[in-house]
Amino acid sequence: MGKRPPLRSKSPSPSWTPGARYLWGPALAGWLAACLPPSVPVGEGDVVARRAMVASAHPAASAAGLEILRKGGNAVDAAAAAAFALAFAEPNASGLGGGGFLVAYLPEKGEVVVIDYREEAPAGALPELYYGPGRDFEALTSQGPLASGVPGMVAGLSLALERYGKLPLATVLEPAIRLCREGIEVSPLLHGMILDNLEKLQAFPAAAALYLPDGLPLEVGDTLRNPDLARTLELLAREGPAVFYGGEIGQAIVEELQGLGGVMTLSDLESYTPRVASPVRSTYRGYALFSAGPPAAGGTHLMELLNILEGFDLASLGPGTAPYLHLLAEAQKMVLADKAANGGDPRFFSIPTDVLTSKKHAEALRERIRPEEARFDYEAPRLVREGPGNTTHLSVVDADGNVVALTQSINAFFGSGVLVPGTGILMNNHMNDFDPRPGGPNAVGPRRRPVSNMAPTLMLKDGAPFLTVGSPGSARIISALAQIVVNLVDFRMGLDEAIEAPRIHAAGRILAVEGRIAPEVVETLRSWGHNVRVYPDWDAYFGGAQGILVDFRRGRLYGGADSRRDGVAMGY
Repeated sequence: MGKRPPLRSKSPSPSWTPGARYLWGPALAGWLAACLPPSVPVGEGDVVARRAMVASAHPAASAAGLEILRKGGNAVDAAAAAAFALAFAEPNASGLGGGGFLVAYLPEKGEVVVIDYREEAPAGALPELYYGPGRDFEALTSQGPLASGVPGMVAGLSLALERYGKLPLATVLEPAIRLCREGIEVSPLLHGMILDNLEKLQAFPAAAALYLPDGLPLEVGDTLRNPDLARTLELLAREGPAVFYGGEIGQAIVEELQGLGGVMTLSDLESYTPRVASPVRSTYRGYALFSAGPPAAGGTHLMELLNILEGFDLASLGPGTAPYLHLLAEAQKMVLADKAANGGDPRFFSIPTDVLTSKKHAEALRERIRPEEARFDYEAPRLVREGPGNTTHLSVVDADGNVVALTQSINAFFGSGVLVPGTGILMNNHMNDFDPRPGGPNAVGPRRRPVSNMAPTLMLKDGAPFLTVGSPGSARIISALAQIVVNLVDFRMGLDEAIEAPRIHAAGRILAVEGRIAPEVVETLRSWGHNVRVYPDWDAYFGGAQGILVDFRRGRLYGGADSRRDGVAMGY
């Protein structure tokens, strides 16, 4: 993506939620910073609210979540409403044809829970279908009928509502249904996504009809509507998730994929089950961290990265300095090598999560870092892959202290490109997240869930919520979130400032940096042996984080949304 200036005003028009009272902006944030003890950092760009907040990658989705909160829903209800709205408003990133992970802190239960609704390989996804002579793994899994895993979003969010929500699915779906019919204005970002994926969209008639009307891409300012998706959501509201996993919708999915040469069956959909799991956990300078565990590798390796960094006095180095960025880059390379060697579906392989998140393991890795000398001997025995990682994240906090971090995806931009006719559903291409070589723990196999980089993350301080945050961006999710945490905790930035600060990402032999990193710092890093590649100043390659900082003691929520995407935080 190209250069994108920061959005100096993150406040959307109040017309998104009629009658809502918003408390945000530089003046209020500055007053709070001056008058209140620094229990949490407060920054100029933070959106500030008293009771509840939603931060997502599109203003219409944030408004949908806020609408559900004002109707009496809790954070889980609002997260589901925003996620369904994003299925329409951010179609390049997630949808009913995809999957993800939800992490929730529930004070009434006194626990953090995870719902894993990651896609799953169909039973017919045999290794010989993807590997071997004449089989092009990348081509087969990048787009088309063999690229899709069994989608989990509908099952996962339905389970979340059933166990932890307050409102019925039909009520939660109302904002998304209305949005599909009324439409959204095509933003420059969405227009650019369509242009960047013309060939994929042109290859599938239903996708082309929706996003390339009359053969031409939707322009900035055009209205995008998806009445087929509205009808699908209405059917889901009436009949529940069973209509997706075996009923009319499921049959349409199977017929389209099989007609194009795919192997997904109705039995694959009927047997899909989301899972309630325990989070992976660690600490960073006195804060407790919780995230989704395997097959989500992002949370595990975010904690591994922060454990390495915890052993350095980062505050004394300062943000954006060559010594800090060198330590960060070297730690990232080791963490991603560990990830490549240890990722897999825990139902089929033993994943050493406890070792990878331990302080002892981090100490051993930390000792390998050499000051002012880049190393390139961290490669894993398996391939370190950097996918496009087009994903979405949203965060929610409600007035009762429930906190949600939700990350979901259809993988590459517009997923597999296959849009199921009559349903408005774009199918994922998450089969591409399996290892392109057979034999490893993340190799293609029936019913396996591929490794994910997603890391919806919660931080608690002294047993109380402090932060909900997450990001898209493939393996850049791990590096982006670590930098946001360091910016908050070590460099005492406000949340929006921490999100907007320039980022780096190191994997293998390349150190990618945003253009706002000072030129003299870049040259110093090169003199230390780093192969630096400079990206534009604001580049979606480095993610698109959304988050909320919590200060319940003073009754304040601080929202941050990433200018690298169309993110907006809203509260009341």
